Amino acid sequence: MSEQSNIPGPHEMRASDADRERFAKVLHDAMAEGRLTVPELEQRLDDVYAAKTFGELEPLVRDLPNQQVIAYQRPAPPQAAADTTPVDRVGGRGTSSGAVAVLSGAERKGPWTVPPTFNAFAMMGGVEIDLTHARFESRETVIQAVALMGGIEIVVPPDVTVYVTGTGFLGGFANSVRHQGPPGSPVVRVTGVAIMGGVDVSTTKQPKPKKLKKSDEQKQIDG
Repeated sequence: MSEQSNIPGPHEMRASDADRERFAKVLHDAMAEGRLTVPELEQRLDDVYAAKTFGELEPLVRDLPNQQVIAYQRPAPPQAAADTTPVDRVGGRGTSSGAVAVLSGAERKGPWTVPPTFNAFAMMGGVEIDLTHARFESRETVIQAVALMGGIEIVVPPDVTVYVTGTGFLGGFANSVRHQGPPGSPVVRVTGVAIMGGVDVSTTKQPKPKKLKKSDEQKQIDG
């Protein structure tokens, strides 16, 4: 028997975190297009993140389009490449792949590492994603945001470049970031859908000015 016959086929190969994230994105896109209901999305996402092999993942998207983006990909051999990204922002393994808020709230903030794909889902609830002190596993990150009668807030620091391409139905995506990061800085692409809800992308929060008391206002007028 040759050594080639001992190599497991694609269906038997162990699924990686990147494989699961690619399948999860197909499911989120299908729900945004009306192909899946919210309960169906939640059930299939549970199955995606519980899958151990590629063969367990394939049936979960067999009835959906975009099959070409989830074909099995053999990992490429490691290559030494010049890293032009800031060393204090890029590197490490993602510590959280998603945030879900259903009639509740969820947040990702403080020191954490963002994976190449991050899924945020808010239904009649709120999700806060604060990247101010975050690191990034890859130079480019996609945040897939789905807001159904809920809100998702994404805060980015000045040294991160952001592109927003989401779609709104009786809702919308708001981007108040008016800058780009320096050359080689991490890139964050925010996409998804907002239905009777909103996704807000802003730069580092600034403290709100204190409101003057009536007595102070009168002093300013008199002075």
